[in-house]
Amino acid sequence: MTDTPDLMPIGRFSSLSRISVRMLRHYDTHGVLVPAAVDAATGYRSYDGGQLADAAAIRRLRDVGFGVSAIGAVLAVRGTPAYDEALRAQRLELAAAAEQAAARLTLIDTLLQEPTMTEIVSEITLPARTLVFLRGTVPDYAGEGLLWQRFLPALQQQGITAGETGGCIEHDDEFRESDVDESVFLEVPDGTVVAPPLGVLVTGPRRAVAATVDGPYPVAIGRAHELIGAYIAEHALVLSRTPEDPATHHFNVYLNDPSTVPEAELRTQVVVPVR
Repeated sequence: MTDTPDLMPIGRFSSLSRISVRMLRHYDTHGVLVPAAVDAATGYRSYDGGQLADAAAIRRLRDVGFGVSAIGAVLAVRGTPAYDEALRAQRLELAAAAEQAAARLTLIDTLLQEPTMTEIVSEITLPARTLVFLRGTVPDYAGEGLLWQRFLPALQQQGITAGETGGCIEHDDEFRESDVDESVFLEVPDGTVVAPPLGVLVTGPRRAVAATVDGPYPVAIGRAHELIGAYIAEHALVLSRTPEDPATHHFNVYLNDPSTVPEAELRTQVVVPVR
């Protein structure tokens, strides 16, 4: 087929657009980038030079992760606020995927490391104590910080002086992917009185298995539960959990401050009451 002044064959268009011939045919099939002309006898596709701008837009959308069907929909709203909204939504999705990938890389690094002697699992007796807490439902386990953002100002507003021992009680009787029921807490002197939204939990001495581990919370807490589970099985212990009694629910104690310590050096104690 001979060139015309206005049209170019698919190979030349491929070279200029930086999109393979295979993908140009794919885009044509899905109506995303339709040739300016198709030879009825040979089926050869020809493109207009003005379509290079469309090809560049398609290539950019492809490179940021949009699939073929999504590219067509996004191009249809180019130049409108909906186009920018689609890009923002894609950015959020990519950021979430990057966070998940980073967490997986951290886990792989942890699995490749030699076991450390800093992991400690043992049976302990929890002392009697008084805790002030804030309970709520958060989107997931990583959302615990939302409770702390409400908890600490509420303590200050009520003039409550708390100790340094603090952590999080997990109230659900199962691991949840979303809508996690948790309480964040700090130890306070006996007799402390609070007003809503805060509460007070007074606990007596209690038997428990505790594991102390280092590293980022998602990895370390999972590892701690692994150690505790093995210890409970080995020593034929039984969980003492009662749904209506928060003092029997497993909890985490944060042994250093995440705002001042690198993730790799975070130290966490996970405690599971037993009998």
